[in-house]
Amino acid sequence: MLDAHWEEKHEKAEAVDRSLQVAVSKFTGGISPAALMIAFFDWYFHLLIHPAKQMELYQLYQDNLLHLFNQFMGHLSGDASGEYCIITSPQDKRFTGKRWQEFPYSFYYESFLLVQNWWHVAASKVRGVSRHHEDVVDFTLRQILDMLSPANSVLTNPEIQQAAIEQNGENFLKGLENFLEDIERNLANKPPVGSENFVIGDNIAATPGKVIYRNQLIELIQYSPVTDKVYAEPVLITPAWIMKYYILDLTPKHSLVNYLVKKGHTVFMISWKNPKRKDRNLGMEEYLNLGIMSALDVISCILPRQKIHLVGYCLGGTLASIAAATLARDNDNRLASMTLFAAQTDFTEPGELGLFIDESQITFLESIMQEKGYLDTHQMAGAFQLLRSNDLIWSRLIHDYMLGVRKPLTDLMSWNADATRMPYKMHSEYLRRLFLHNELAEGKFIVANKPIALTDISIPIFVVATERDHVSPWHSVFKINLLTNSDVTFALTSGGHNVGIVSLPSKTTKRHYRISTLKENDRFIDADSWYQNSKVYEGSWWPAFEKWLAKKSGKKIAPPEMGCEKEGYLPLEDAPGSYVLQK
Repeated sequence: MLDAHWEEKHEKAEAVDRSLQVAVSKFTGGISPAALMIAFFDWYFHLLIHPAKQMELYQLYQDNLLHLFNQFMGHLSGDASGEYCIITSPQDKRFTGKRWQEFPYSFYYESFLLVQNWWHVAASKVRGVSRHHEDVVDFTLRQILDMLSPANSVLTNPEIQQAAIEQNGENFLKGLENFLEDIERNLANKPPVGSENFVIGDNIAATPGKVIYRNQLIELIQYSPVTDKVYAEPVLITPAWIMKYYILDLTPKHSLVNYLVKKGHTVFMISWKNPKRKDRNLGMEEYLNLGIMSALDVISCILPRQKIHLVGYCLGGTLASIAAATLARDNDNRLASMTLFAAQTDFTEPGELGLFIDESQITFLESIMQEKGYLDTHQMAGAFQLLRSNDLIWSRLIHDYMLGVRKPLTDLMSWNADATRMPYKMHSEYLRRLFLHNELAEGKFIVANKPIALTDISIPIFVVATERDHVSPWHSVFKINLLTNSDVTFALTSGGHNVGIVSLPSKTTKRHYRISTLKENDRFIDADSWYQNSKVYEGSWWPAFEKWLAKKSGKKIAPPEMGCEKEGYLPLEDAPGSYVLQK
């Protein structure tokens, strides 16, 4: 009785803990204040006992001040050198306009960049500070300074000032209208302006097909053939469940599914359910079994003597690698190959996304999810916006609200606003087991009470990474070469996590990619050496992938039936199905 009494009191105390953390999260955007404080204490107190670093920062401060003084006096006398101490990165488009190169605006933005660089140097390479805390401090300081950018102020942005003069201030009225419209849509939980131009099943996610199977977590779509003959071995695509599946089936000109079907491939797609509170206890193993494994069973019924090419995107790619390792462990040889799009299997270098992942942050996040049973879409969107705040936050502030000009919404942008929730158990397991403890790469990930190992995978692998990926950095993705006993064809394409993958072949495309195959018996080559030694090809990587896939897909046969009548897997409704429409 006493134990039960103390257990009840403990549960009540924990409920108070969670309630307090949820309340705090409303003011911190879901970021653990403890995690931030620990990182800054680590940095600050090590900096206090690091006089060499202090001298370096003082010298840099003097050099920057002298340079700015010389630049300012040179501009006043008409003899400015035009030489800047710091050059913006190719991704930073804030100060590339012609007016920004004129005085005093050039002085404004160079001063800002020098200050920003000074704080970057201050946060970096302080002896004794952990790498994770260093990254957190650097990232946080950058976010704070980006708010103070001269590009964000009417007083210091020449493009806003010019627009105000030319339009007699009407740009601010248009911007106010845009702002109020966005507020109204956000409060009403409506999609962004322009989403009405993209209708699921009409001009987006519109490749013809049938939903042939449904369970409590997925719908399985089988796409209709458009060729008289198709390759014998089908393709199963598992997208990330953080977003809707149709990133790979946007408008026809941006649809990988449409591209593969026209090339004669039989394509199946998993469409994930949008979880609710009642789905809080769906974990990684449920996503594996109810997702990929169930889909493989259905496809094996439709094409019983054919192996299957498994393709995974982002989180779906990580799950695909777990599935492949599980099948290999169990001597199940149904897979012909595995393809990973922007997917990590080793999480020791997860990029800036890792800034939000440590014990304090995950515990804080678990308290937030405990109340609702899931991680909602606004919290996820906020985290990803912070990773690219200049593009996704401040650029929008300038164009939509100060210049009064909306950028037309594209099919990819419309999809990006169509997020899904993450069940409490699955997301907690994903963060802890993969990001925090790296169990998959270390052979400690448990499936059906037994560990799996990526080294058991021996089927051919095709991997695509993107050069500017904030979610799955390509150096991290490249580590698949260390973790399997397979021939790995690795392609690195231009663009980011999404834009780099959606890359339809076109004569006007400005894309490029590198590609090569590392055989099982070849000596390992590090990522940077591979980059230097790989040939650059112009255009989309899609044709190279399809050629690789076709070579491994067997002879061509008559298209299979839609579904499998033998097991009762009959067409339930037309693609794109019902789950993709869930809000």
